[in-house]
Amino acid sequence: MENFVEILCAGNELLIGKISNTNAQWLAKRITTLGLKVRRVTVVGDDVGEIAAVLKESLEREPRFVITTGGLGPTFDDKTLEGVAKALNCELDKNDEALKMIEERYERYVAEGRMERVELTPHRLKMAKLPKGAKPLFNPVGTAPGVLAESGETRLIMLPGVPQEMKAIFDESVAPLIREVAGNLTFYEASIDVRGVPESELAPIIEQVMHDNPYVYVKSHPKVSERVSHLELHLSTTSADGKLARQHVGRALIQISELIQQKGGKTEPIEAGD
Repeated sequence: MENFVEILCAGNELLIGKISNTNAQWLAKRITTLGLKVRRVTVVGDDVGEIAAVLKESLEREPRFVITTGGLGPTFDDKTLEGVAKALNCELDKNDEALKMIEERYERYVAEGRMERVELTPHRLKMAKLPKGAKPLFNPVGTAPGVLAESGETRLIMLPGVPQEMKAIFDESVAPLIREVAGNLTFYEASIDVRGVPESELAPIIEQVMHDNPYVYVKSHPKVSERVSHLELHLSTTSADGKLARQHVGRALIQISELIQQKGGKTEPIEAGD
């Protein structure tokens, strides 16, 4: 089983362009930094059938993790857990642990003066109904718990769509699971700003550098049009040895900079880190 991750973002607001999918960007960056690869990012609307269909397809590819965002709240269009239950062919059941988390959160709201009293309405109780056998993940920021379920060797992790809540649950409960799978894998990256050489002339240079440095991936990102000849080159690698990862990227960086200078271009470091 390969150690890769797929991300599923649910929400009509994403499909109509009302908001940018910053959750997927943040998750992909964090997962990559932790040492695993993101193979696919999918966006679906608030539809039980669509969510279930995409999850079933994903599970057939046997990723180590499937992480979803959005659709865990109390409103009628929060349908992610229904879709997960349908994909796993199980029912939604009231989860006592999740219910306790939700009740304690509302009690805190009362203590803070944000609410007059705790009332577990049907809409609030909805957030405690999880796919049978799933476990809630504590939400340090908001009300709806995250959810952890399993299908074979794949772990399904459902996170809220509110970025602050999603990030908090990920860092507290999900990152340790990913580190456990990734082991000692280290992601290292570096970027350089390139001027004076159009992307079409950089293409054979990139191919040569990647051939000579098989552990390093090089990607070009044009800043404007090719006519202006201003690009960013991003170099990255993953290794079980952090020092070796830096050496691989450093060696490729020196080679590509020298080849660009031979073409009359100029390079300037942007950032480097793991």
